[in-house]
Amino acid sequence: MPMKPQPTDAYSLILEAIDVGIFKPGDRLVESDLADRFGVSRTPIREALQRLETQSMLTRDGRSLIVSSLDYNQLAELYVVRAELEGLAASLAARHASVEEVRVLRDMVEDDRALLGKPSELARANRRFHKQIHLSSHNRFLVQQLDLVHRSMALLATTSLAAEGRDEDALKEHDAIVTAIEARDGEAASEALRAHISKAFVTRLKLDSGEVKSTV
Repeated sequence: MPMKPQPTDAYSLILEAIDVGIFKPGDRLVESDLADRFGVSRTPIREALQRLETQSMLTRDGRSLIVSSLDYNQLAELYVVRAELEGLAASLAARHASVEEVRVLRDMVEDDRALLGKPSELARANRRFHKQIHLSSHNRFLVQQLDLVHRSMALLATTSLAAEGRDEDALKEHDAIVTAIEARDGEAASEALRAHISKAFVTRLKLDSGEVKSTV
């Protein structure tokens, strides 16, 4: 699997750090500290912070900026939109993905079995898997909207894949999604992906309520 390109501009560097959990919801971001961490001047850092604040990735707390968090209603709204858009992406992928793209999806499912029991690594692989489905839809406007949705997903402090037993179930769900795409069955692919998002949402609610335990 090809290595993910490393971001080079200040905006992408900070966004990537939020995405992988280096900066978590509630963390305060200090301009000078970020400049030192990433080895860039304070001007592009300042511009990046302003852009992230405009996108609601950061929230102002007095004179400081902190990584935003999602309340219960925002979380529910995010999952509703995600299920609809991802279901559409899966349906379009079943119709438009090339043979090679479908093969990549199948290989991802097989390769990710080696990551069971490693929630942080599996979470990164999960993002790559979903991104590949988005790209395989061959609809640039849908991809743009899904990028916004997944950017907001980075504001969740933990991954639902950290719940006990969720990793194996998630891979089975990935397998069902790819099987439907391989069969060029858009309706089945959409239903499988919607069900996958729904189960992830249920798991997250149970994690937040303490009903299920996290492995991290």
